[in-house]
Amino acid sequence: MQKLSCPLCHCADTEFYHQDTRREYFQCTHCYLVFVHPDLLPTLTREKQEYDLHENHAADEGYRQFLSRARDPVVNSMKKGARGLDFGCGPAPVLADMLTNNGFIMDVFDPIYAPSEPVLYRRHYYDFITCTEAIEHFHQPVKELKLFSSLLKENGLLVVMTKRVESKSRFTNWHYKNDLTHVSFFSDATFYYIGDRMGFNVSFRGKDVVLLKKRP
Repeated sequence: MQKLSCPLCHCADTEFYHQDTRREYFQCTHCYLVFVHPDLLPTLTREKQEYDLHENHAADEGYRQFLSRARDPVVNSMKKGARGLDFGCGPAPVLADMLTNNGFIMDVFDPIYAPSEPVLYRRHYYDFITCTEAIEHFHQPVKELKLFSSLLKENGLLVVMTKRVESKSRFTNWHYKNDLTHVSFFSDATFYYIGDRMGFNVSFRGKDVVLLKKRP
């Protein structure tokens, strides 16, 4: 069987991880990313069809409480007036609005709903970037992570919200993998790899928030 290249570290030392009725999953033995077989990645049209089913509204207090887990690390560590980018904001940039209300200057980007490409060329411009429930959608996460590093100032903060892989046995019955737009799955070890290779200090806040602070 031909080895698959890892979409995060490009290592070819990957191995079969799991198979369900719809997809095959593999894991890199170097960075520990779990990823969907590249032949089974959804098209952009299929992704949008799925995203359009989501009902995330600014008036939904439960959704705002959910996003507060990504907002609070910014509020607690950044001065008002700091510049931030909400990457993968979706059709309703609720988190960006919340942070604006907290005194921050926000830009948003989403490849489908807010494709404002100029924000992607602002090198060393942002004090922080938020990426909530988006990184698991990345087909080639190394590209976005390198982009984040280039956009952040020194000591800038990247706040990632995504549920993390705990073990193969738990992955088997894990609801998170059942969304066909979820194609990249990260563990603690994967984030430590990202920190080591891309120059971030890594810390975790609960089961689904990761803070990556860019080293000088």
